[in-house]
Amino acid sequence: MDNWSTSHDRVLAQRHAEGWMFLLEAARDIRTTGAIAPSGRALARALTDPVRTQAGRPLNILEAGAGSGAITRTLIPRLSPGSRLDIAEANPRFADRLHHLARTHPHLAGHGQQVHIHTRRVEGLDITRRYNVIVSGLPFANFTPDQVDTIMDRYLNLLHPGGTLTYFAYLGTRRARTLLASRPQAHRHRAVEEVLADYQRRYATGCWTVWANLPPARVWQLTRPAPTLSSPAPAEAGAHR
Repeated sequence: MDNWSTSHDRVLAQRHAEGWMFLLEAARDIRTTGAIAPSGRALARALTDPVRTQAGRPLNILEAGAGSGAITRTLIPRLSPGSRLDIAEANPRFADRLHHLARTHPHLAGHGQQVHIHTRRVEGLDITRRYNVIVSGLPFANFTPDQVDTIMDRYLNLLHPGGTLTYFAYLGTRRARTLLASRPQAHRHRAVEEVLADYQRRYATGCWTVWANLPPARVWQLTRPAPTLSSPAPAEAGAHR
């Protein structure tokens, strides 16, 4: 068997194992897992596009809610020399898998210090650095409006001016939630959408639909405004709301 076949079979086996792991974690707690399958390759590429477009530059990158590592595996090969990837994943079983990925990924051979995994929520990160790119895999639809507002405010405060945040939402889930959710749940869902819509109005610089994902998803890109020569530096993201 040639090397390509061996590598291809290994990748397929890995994806199969991750699919089962994701399903098991969803069965444990769908509220914090947010899906029953990892993100597909097309969605991972769309979410990590701000890293690709800055190829060759040393970047500080944060991934929140990495799950079993579907997006992480797209990010790692794009890490240029001098870049750092911080990963916030509160699920300890997913975090263990991410540690294994960081130890064994061939792109990180001799460069393991580029990836740092934090087994905690992004709101609880005790960190002072700022990031050029933040990639969020958190299931906002499962949180309360106050939680979403806190997380989004935290993201913007962690970004360098001019830095970008990408996150996604599955398409078609609003109608399903309307049909299946209780009245309090439906009210919470609408309130979460209103919080996100407010951030989109103020900071969105891009929006794409990824049809080649199960289910299809919409990717949003938000950018923290950079100060101009004629205006003072902006206050912290949450200070004016």
